[in-house]
Amino acid sequence: MGVHPESAVLQSGLLDVGHGHAVHWEVRGARDGRPAVVVHGGPGAPSAGMARLLDPDVWRVVVIHQRNCGRSTPSAADPTTDLSGNTTATLVADMEAVRELLGIDRWTVVGASWGTTLGLAYAETHPGRVAGMVLLAVTTTTRREVEWVTRDVGRIWPEAWARFRDGVPEADRDGDLAAAYARLVSSPDPRVREDAARDWCAWEDVHVSLDPHWRPNRRFADPHARLELTRLVTHYWSNAAFLPDGQLLRDVGRLAGTPATLITGRYDVSGPPDVAWELHRAWPGSELVVVEGGGHGTAAGPALDAALARLAVD
Repeated sequence: MGVHPESAVLQSGLLDVGHGHAVHWEVRGARDGRPAVVVHGGPGAPSAGMARLLDPDVWRVVVIHQRNCGRSTPSAADPTTDLSGNTTATLVADMEAVRELLGIDRWTVVGASWGTTLGLAYAETHPGRVAGMVLLAVTTTTRREVEWVTRDVGRIWPEAWARFRDGVPEADRDGDLAAAYARLVSSPDPRVREDAARDWCAWEDVHVSLDPHWRPNRRFADPHARLELTRLVTHYWSNAAFLPDGQLLRDVGRLAGTPATLITGRYDVSGPPDVAWELHRAWPGSELVVVEGGGHGTAAGPALDAALARLAVD
């Protein structure tokens, strides 16, 4: 996979999206290039590095830090930050507000992991604003997927999963683990919050580790980043992304004819390949690439370069 040199920031700002929230955005790459928006994972894991997946001589790349993370304010790492206004619908509205601010008519949506859930939600809400899509490590954040990644996949790493389960009070261990952790990371006790964030992130590092290119996530060494991510992930996972279960799959026909490539790794147990496969079957005109030996988030390789090259000339 080509990783391009970091390009200069052409524009940036904080957009007031109401109710005390401001969303950070920036534009990189070619001033007159083809517009694209990169949709980061997590939720709560903004990455400027995602912009480097796109050729800065070809693309005008918009990077948005989703609500309450990264350079957006206020931060979810502050336990007093109210997350009740942070839902998939409001994140979709934030993306659309940035598009309108920048005067972009249509853009290519490039998402990874959680960013594929949000990217799909955006595209299905505003199909006329999407020129094409490239989705890596595909997820739709259904209740089944959340149960899989918080409980069922523990059959592969039983000892690590037992530590993860035992991080919540005994009364919660047979229930919704994401909801139990969401309560812990919002505790008024800083020690409870920190221990829960550390336990959650330790499990995150385990269930992506089948990836042949896996390395411990450096973000998890930062207490602020740990808590920010954990509050947002558990907020979304315990609510199945605030979407009617299965909605993204049911409504993907709205994107019929939109050029789209779904890229998944055979060893991606965090976002199992059947999620991308089911979407592809229901999405007329989409392309599915299953990368043998690929894991979660590093499976793209030449498939990503090829998909972006096609969209750059279509």
